[in-house]
Amino acid sequence: MSLKARITEDMKTAMKAKETVRLGAIRLLLAAIKQKEVDEQIELDEAGIVAVIEKMTKQRKDSLSQYEAAGRTDLAEVERAEITVLAAYLPEKMGEAEINAAIDAAVAATGAASAADMGKLMGVLKPQLAGKADMALVSKLVKAKLG
Repeated sequence: MSLKARITEDMKTAMKAKETVRLGAIRLLLAAIKQKEVDEQIELDEAGIVAVIEKMTKQRKDSLSQYEAAGRTDLAEVERAEITVLAAYLPEKMGEAEINAAIDAAVAATGAASAADMGKLMGVLKPQLAGKADMALVSKLVKAKLG
């Protein structure tokens, strides 16, 4: 079953179970996916859907930190619940050892030797690791490897 179909089925299940928070988060996700498809006039593939989910998760985390700083625990709880719902659709994140192995393979393939080659190396790594690894961590590890 495709990711989009799974999300739609989960929405139906949430409706039947009257899980309002979960249903709201799934509806927001489906709306964001549909908006992206309409804007770009394409049918999103799995990677595109994962990118939308990651973007929404990042937005929720930003909101969460601001709500906590303002002392709005009620709104922070809503954001936490939405993050939990969205996280269920993200693929399993890679560990640091797996990321280092991918970096080593990319260094061997591109011949990158210095910090000047970081752009070329990230260009190879980003399509391989997008959605599977935290790209900020990948960037940090690449800098350490080349620096």
